[in-house]
Amino acid sequence: MVEWTPILRPAEIAEQRLLEAILTGRFAINSSLPGERDLAEQIGVTRPTLREALQRLARDGWLDIQQGKPTRVRDYWREGSLAVLATLAQSEVHQPADFIAHLLEIRLLLGPTYARQAFEAAAGEIARLLDESQSLADTPSAFARFDWKLHSRLTHLAANPVFPLLMNGFEKLYVLVGERYFSFEECRAHSRGFYARLQVCAQNADASQAETVMRETMQASLALWLRLNRS
Repeated sequence: MVEWTPILRPAEIAEQRLLEAILTGRFAINSSLPGERDLAEQIGVTRPTLREALQRLARDGWLDIQQGKPTRVRDYWREGSLAVLATLAQSEVHQPADFIAHLLEIRLLLGPTYARQAFEAAAGEIARLLDESQSLADTPSAFARFDWKLHSRLTHLAANPVFPLLMNGFEKLYVLVGERYFSFEECRAHSRGFYARLQVCAQNADASQAETVMRETMQASLALWLRLNRS
């Protein structure tokens, strides 16, 4: 089956060109964009098409649009949304050197808590899910998608309803970053050991130990990523 690349609409083309200009610094953080007429001419689109692109970028946290004022490029690291992270995940050239390390640090902060809560609620279901890890293909994509499935399910089983709300916005980003992380054979081997340890916790319905395993593994994953990217 042939996979066709969708043809971009004019507003999507304008959005991509504006994003590239922001990420390369042509339109610097906290600077003002040119007026609509000039900007539309520069990009090669109509003004209504430009407005659509600007509204989409404002929604995702790249731009600040206020009636009667020039459109401002936001400090997207401080004023952006999860959509900013997803865009940066797809653009390695524009990522800071410690981008993935920062994401691993966030997972280290959250993972132990949602693991404990999930194991308290449904250890048997988690054990059945972890059975799938025993037949994982040894590819970055397979590991990234299973790891997403596992962590997403843990957040949905956790008692705190905010966890799944946070995780739901991360799927595309999680898989993209996961494929980079799991491109290292050592990272895949490390996670196989993690899944096996977590399986024992599930079989024993030991939520406290699951929390410990999650914390130790997330700490080791961060250290592993930093070491592999220094070599």
